[in-house]
Amino acid sequence: MTDNLPGAAQEALEAFNACPGWEQRARLLMQWGERLAPLSEAERCEANRVHGCESLVWLVAETHGGAWHFRAGSDARLLRGMLAVLLARVDGLRGEELAALDLAAWFDQLGLARQLSPSRSNGLNAVLQRMRELARS
Repeated sequence: MTDNLPGAAQEALEAFNACPGWEQRARLLMQWGERLAPLSEAERCEANRVHGCESLVWLVAETHGGAWHFRAGSDARLLRGMLAVLLARVDGLRGEELAALDLAAWFDQLGLARQLSPSRSNGLNAVLQRMRELARS
């Protein structure tokens, strides 16, 4: 299952699996969140906002040769980290691969599933849903 992961996703998997507990994972999550390239003021607009998240989340997509690349931003630090590992997992996927992605399984592989509160889980699912919508359009 992990043999065809994008490079950054493989890196995330190894880094998170090397963490002995939640505190280390939380710290690592914050560090991954800091890796996100900041969105411009123009990109942080209503059209790019993901609805269904308690925190403000913006998603920007582009495609190159059928492969999707996303950038995202949020005001919430922990959520930025979750977005970063989600983006690592989906970077370069095609629409049908995005459609088949099992978000819960990915966060479970990272050892983060237990830390996903229902509202955070709903928010991340809303982000993935928005990615799928963009890939279909």
